[in-house]
Order: sequence, then structure tokens, then C-alpha cells
Amino acid sequence: MLLEQINRPADLKRLSLTELEELAGEIRQFLIEKLSVTGGHLAPNLGVVELTIALHTLFHSPYDKLIFDVGHQAYVHKILTGRKDQFDTLRKYKGLCGFIKRSESEHDVWEAGHSSTSLSAAMGMAMARDLKGEHNKVIAIIGDGALTGGMALEAMNHIGHEKKNITVILNDNEMSIAPNVGALHNYLSKIRSDRHYLKAKEEVEHFLKKIPAIGGTLAKTAEKLKDSLKYFVLNGVWFEELGFTYIGPVDGHNLQVLMETLKQAEKVAGPVLVHVVTTKGKGYKPAENDSHTWHGLGPYKMESGQVLKSSGPPMYTQVFGDTLIELAEKDPRVVAITPAMPGGSGLMKFAQQFPDRMIDVGIAEQHAATLCAGMASEGLKPVFAVYSTFLQRAYDQVVHDICRPKLNVTFAIDRAGFVGPDGETHQGVYDISFLRSIPNMVLMMPKDEKELRDMMQTALEYNDGPIAYRYPRINGTGASTTDVPKAIPIGTWETVCDGDYAAVLAVGPMVQIAEEAASQLAQEGIKLRVVNARFVKPMDEAYLLQLATESIPIFTMEEGSIQGGFGSAVLEFYAEKRVYGLHVQPMGIQDYFVEHGSVPQQREEVGLTALNLVAEVKKLVPRKAQRA
Repeated sequence: MLLEQINRPADLKRLSLTELEELAGEIRQFLIEKLSVTGGHLAPNLGVVELTIALHTLFHSPYDKLIFDVGHQAYVHKILTGRKDQFDTLRKYKGLCGFIKRSESEHDVWEAGHSSTSLSAAMGMAMARDLKGEHNKVIAIIGDGALTGGMALEAMNHIGHEKKNITVILNDNEMSIAPNVGALHNYLSKIRSDRHYLKAKEEVEHFLKKIPAIGGTLAKTAEKLKDSLKYFVLNGVWFEELGFTYIGPVDGHNLQVLMETLKQAEKVAGPVLVHVVTTKGKGYKPAENDSHTWHGLGPYKMESGQVLKSSGPPMYTQVFGDTLIELAEKDPRVVAITPAMPGGSGLMKFAQQFPDRMIDVGIAEQHAATLCAGMASEGLKPVFAVYSTFLQRAYDQVVHDICRPKLNVTFAIDRAGFVGPDGETHQGVYDISFLRSIPNMVLMMPKDEKELRDMMQTALEYNDGPIAYRYPRINGTGASTTDVPKAIPIGTWETVCDGDYAAVLAVGPMVQIAEEAASQLAQEGIKLRVVNARFVKPMDEAYLLQLATESIPIFTMEEGSIQGGFGSAVLEFYAEKRVYGLHVQPMGIQDYFVEHGSVPQQREEVGLTALNLVAEVKKLVPRKAQRA
């Protein structure tokens, strides 16, 4: 097999075109086999096999900078840069990362789990190159979806203005090329990238402008004619107006055409955009037929394409989606907004039932947040369904446009806490810290799926500003979802397990962990109180003051950052109230990024387990006995 001979990009350069095409087939089969066991982003990577081969054949990584926008289209890049033997560990604990990771390889020059960053990074690297007097190529590979992100458009504007030598590969997997249109565009691309043509065009324009009296008029007329023809035959005119030379569209699965086009792009001075059309899931029918499902998934049966799903209670995401339909049926003010994640956020059925009340804004979290603010200002009840990690991208809008004017926007924060194999770029462990510090925000998290439904009703009835409920990327506990949702009094906690030795104030899934610990300790005669601290903000201050009068040790447990988190809020409260002498021990995530693995492995790494809680409580036994 050819793939066995490829251990670095330089190995590609000795292969013929026929051999490169054969290699593309082997890589597809490799991906289909390996990901059937590990899961991962299959469809996006099947779509960029030829493109990645062409890039690594023509350019010289890592001297030339290949910058992938989001890492889930970079599996082929990993294979070609010496990591194919590690694919059995993909997205597993201490194994190969599912995204680009600088510490993993010298060929990973940029890392990102969030989209629309590649063009800004490319501009930064190009400017650094020029300031240092170097001559390497800078190539950014960005998808058509990522191009909807405002950050990408800001970068394009800057690149076009500065006229830096940057090649942007637009990986467009949402359209197909009609043969006649494709041939016309390829022909025009060759003409427009030819140095002789460009030089002749400049000379004609210069000559016209030098003709006395009428030269300027002729030049303007010629320019208008040129623009008219350009608008008529080129759909890349928008990129041209931003200062890019547009080449394409080209077939992203035709290696010969791809390589010829990339060579043409190198001849052009200034920024170039090469429009490459690909098919998501190329070469594997189940993925081609349903690229949405096969974008990112768990293990599957390779022969049939059957996705293997875990049994058990529904995931919180599903409970959210189903409950939102119930609420929308009763209240016409309910509108769902998502930044390009209708499937991941559980809103597909909602979109079918309420097409006019389901708004997908694309990868544009900032716009989505302020859009919600505008709706709320007009009396609607917008529900912003967003992953915790992506809400980070709209922080200013949350502060300035929603919380400050105290608008009734609901935040449905999915993937709160650990996210397993998606790892450090997607961990939803910072939203408590960055949300609880904002005035007017209410923040809560349910202990089970029934309480999530109650919190959704709470948010619907709440009319005094923004409110958020966060829920994890795991299956529920099996709690009933058939009861009619009921609002919970704002800022109230509940005792789920009584005890007088110590108290654990637990948030979300940590309630079950604390209950496990309480059960183990009870066998040794130690009674541990477990409190469902479902409101992170406002906290149940009466409960906290009652605990202070009991003078029992307090632990806080949250699947979130200790810095600025729920435990910090408890400590701040007691400091403000001048309550001294209490043992308050926050348990959460320390000041570092937790990498990919399973959720149980991630919890064990940071000590958020029943076993660790038992050990921490038992350390207090001598103190308890001495005090008694």
C-alpha cells in the first residue's frame, strides 16, 4: 500500500499523479475503518482528501504555513504528517487530539476548535514573515460555513487592504459545479492568473490615462466595461472587491486540476482566494447521503453505516428540544435561535414544527446574541440555544446588549461541563465564571432532566432580565419527563440527602456524585448532607447563613473552573457577611486546560469523583472527633 510509505509530506513529492490518486482512495478507506471504532469527524475529512494531498505535495510544511480553520477537517493532514499510526487513539484519553494541536506536531502551526479564526491567524503570520524578511507561503483553508463568521470577514477586509501575499482556500461543500460553468471559470482563472495578461492589462490602463484630455474618460469607460463583464461572468466579484484575486470554482476531487490551480495562484501577487468545491463524505455513501449526521459522530458499523448509539435515558439535549416544543405550543412568543448548531442543540424537530420561529444565523454567535436582544426588546421570548464553549464568543454582546438593558433573553447553554472527546477547545467549564459576574444575570443548572424542564418553565415565566440554564453533554438520570413543568422559586436550593457531619453544595451532575459519596460514608456512620445548589446566581443566602450557624464543614462541587466559579461565590459571600472560622473547600477544575478523553476520565483527573469526595470528608474525622 502507498499509505504505508507516507511518513512525512516530503514522501508525497516522489509520487506520480496516478499514485497520488491511488493514495487518496487508501486514505479514505483508512479513515472509514479507523473512525468506525473511535468515532470523530468523518464527513468533513472525506471531503478534503485530495485538497490536503495537493497542498502537502506542492508546499513545504512546516516552512510554508498550512492553517486549517477548525481542526475537524485536518485528519488527512495528521495522516500525511506522521501520525497515522496513532489513529487508534484518536480523541481518547492521552491519545491523538481530534483537532489541530501545536504541541502534537511541528506541522500544526495553528490550533482551533472554534471556527473563523484562520484568516486572522494567516494575516498575523504573513505580517510576521514580512517583518522578518522571510519568504515562506501562508495558506489558510477555510470552509464556507466558517466564512459566515464575522471574524473571518474582518480578516478578509484587512488582508485585502494590506495586499499581503496570502492564499485562502475556500473549501465549499455546499454547492456543485455545472460542467459548463466550471469550464468557463477554469478558463477565466488561467487567463486572470497569467503574468503576461496581468502585465498587459496594467500597461493598457497606464497608456489610456496618459492620453491628454480624453485619456481619463477612456480609462473610466474601460474600467466600467471591465467591471460590467466581471459582474456578468464571475461569481467571485465580491472577493475581488475586497482586494483578492479570485480563482475558481474548481473541482476539489480532481487532483490534476487542483494542483494546476494552486500553481496558478502562486503566480499572483497579493492575496488570492481559490474557490474549491468538495463533497462532504466523499467516497462513503452513508456520509454523502447524510453529511449532517456524519459530520461528527461516535462509533458505527462500517459495512452498513449504522451508527451505534448508547442505550439509557435521553440526553439532556433531547430533553431540552422536546420541552421547548411543548413551551412553544403554549406560548407564541417563544423563538429559538442557534448559531449553526440546530442538530447539535436538539432543535431539528422544533424547526420542523415551527419553521418561522426557528432561526439559524450561521456561525455568528455575536450576531445571534444581539438578535435575541432585539427580539426581547419587542416582547418576544428568544431562547438562545448555544454550546457553552461557543457562548464565549459573544461575551461582549451578553454584557452590553442583554444584561445591561436587562432584556428577557433565555440562554440554553448546552455542553456545560466536560465534553469528553472534543477536549480542551470545547470544554464548557468557564461559563459560570464569566456569567455570574455580570449584573442582572440569573444562572441555574438542573440535577436531572425533570429539573431541566422545570427550569425551562421558570425561564419562560421570568420577566426581570436575562436568565440561563446550563446542562451537560451526557444522558439524564432517568427522571420523569412526563410531569407538567413547574417554575422554581428563583434562588432556592434543596436538600436531597440529610446529614450533620459536613455539607456538599453540588451543582448539576455533581449532585449524583455527592449522593454516591454520601451513600458510601453512611456505611461508616458518617452522615453527609447533599444540597442541590441549583441556582448559582442568585444563591440561596438564607441556606448559606443557616449552614454558618451549624458550623459544619462545607464542600462545593462544580464541573467548572474554581477560579471565579460557584465555590468562589460561596467564599465571597461568607467574606462579605464577615462569617469566619468555617471550613469551605471548593472542588472543581484547577487553573489549566483539561484535554480530551471520556467524561469519567476527565472527572477523575480533576478529583470530581465520589471516591475523592469521600477521602476529603474523611480527612476531617480527627478534627471532628477533637471538637466533640
